[in-house]
Amino acid sequence: MASALRSAILGHVRVPVVTTGSKLLTPLWINRSTSVRSMSSHDDHLEKTQVIDRILDIVKSFPKVDPSQVTPEVHFQKDLGLDSLDNVEIVMAIEEEFKLEIPDKEADKIDSCALAIEYVYNHPLAS
Repeated sequence: MASALRSAILGHVRVPVVTTGSKLLTPLWINRSTSVRSMSSHDDHLEKTQVIDRILDIVKSFPKVDPSQVTPEVHFQKDLGLDSLDNVEIVMAIEEEFKLEIPDKEADKIDSCALAIEYVYNHPLAS
């Protein structure tokens, strides 16, 4: 009885599989916009200097910020006098720049260039 049920179910399940030689290819219906980065390969990972430069540019371009005060160690509120709303806007600009979605729980912790740099540099999907 169980094998008959199994056969009936498997008869209705269709999984497209495309092979070339010995390689298995991704079926065309898989969402190709989902990006997966190998954690073992740093070939396509951003260099830390790139992350630093881009984060500093974001903060320097913020209207309420004196660009001459921006360093990799600067704290948004203590050193630059920004408020919590400004902090949210900077994190949103970082998300846009690096094509990331930073969860609110993590975004609340990013209150300095140093933390923003570390978060983005260590994020496997930052681009």
